[in-house]
Amino acid sequence: MSKTIVVSAVNLVEAGPLAILRDCLACLSDLAAQGGYRVIALVYKQSLADFPHIEYIETQWPKKRWINRLWYEYVSMRSISKEIGPVYLWFSLHDTSPSVIAERRAVYCHNAFPFYRWKAHDLFFAPKIALLALFSTYIYKPNIRRNTYLVVQQQWLRNAFQRLFSVPAAKIIVAPPAIETQEVTLSETQQRAGSYTFVFAGSPNSHKNFEVICRAAALLEQQNTVPFTVHLTVKGDENTYAQWLHRKWGHLQSLHFGGFMSRARLEEYYAACDCLIFPSKAESWGLPITEFAAYGKPMLLADLPYAHDTAAGSKWVSFFNPDDPEALAAQMAALLRGDRSFLKTMAKKTLAEPFAMNWPDLFHRLLHS
Repeated sequence: MSKTIVVSAVNLVEAGPLAILRDCLACLSDLAAQGGYRVIALVYKQSLADFPHIEYIETQWPKKRWINRLWYEYVSMRSISKEIGPVYLWFSLHDTSPSVIAERRAVYCHNAFPFYRWKAHDLFFAPKIALLALFSTYIYKPNIRRNTYLVVQQQWLRNAFQRLFSVPAAKIIVAPPAIETQEVTLSETQQRAGSYTFVFAGSPNSHKNFEVICRAAALLEQQNTVPFTVHLTVKGDENTYAQWLHRKWGHLQSLHFGGFMSRARLEEYYAACDCLIFPSKAESWGLPITEFAAYGKPMLLADLPYAHDTAAGSKWVSFFNPDDPEALAAQMAALLRGDRSFLKTMAKKTLAEPFAMNWPDLFHRLLHS
């Protein structure tokens, strides 16, 4: 008799979380095709992640309001688990641990907001994020210790969840995202083309901390340093936060408000720019760090645990206090002078057990360990 695996992911509809859902279901589709497992996915819409050999239950109701989402997680899903019948593994892909009946339970915790030190301006620019940071600990907590395993992307998150929720380290699997990158060799033309250029790729959200770059650029312009350009992936009209950034610092000659970039366009900027700045205050990974590291060029990163883990094994790295524009400006000025003495090579990290380097390995652990 086949064993039933249920994946609940009704809240994953875009960007990185949707990519996680697709990768997860692609792996389970192959597993179901081999026989022995029945796979059911609870999703917002099947078209977002449609794979063969998987049964789908669609629902948009939980996404409409937070109260709907909580009711669905802690009330409706229990009824669903009973209707499905004996469930061998219930895998929640969006942080919460639903009240279900299953032999094994696991939750993928990819939200770093329980550890985000939000500020008052977040309440104005991104009240949802501020409230998420304030209350996510209480959202995570119900049922979290009833899981067979928790899945996180980095070692620092394992340590943080262990401290915050008293979950044994042996029950937390570190599963870094499988990101395929190859070291890039640049031509001399690509390495130096005009004035020194920096780039920061991020969405127009307040926790991305664009303002520390803007403040640092303003300081450097006041000091009459050599010409430089900072390329930002905000245009200035996306939301209240972006409008504030452009209104306050749009006059600076060194700032280029370029707006959203496709992956191909962003890679062109990575190849052309001299240095990545990544000041974000809340990340479970920090994908641009991994992408830019392949180019072997300097990176100035927020001095936060996620950045240290993501940059492991990278060259030409330095860290700065994400709340200190003077510190960032000093590092930028050093690079403008051609001084790389403060940059260092990050040692590669060895993950402690349990860990999984890909989805098949992860499901082997979830189903058999």
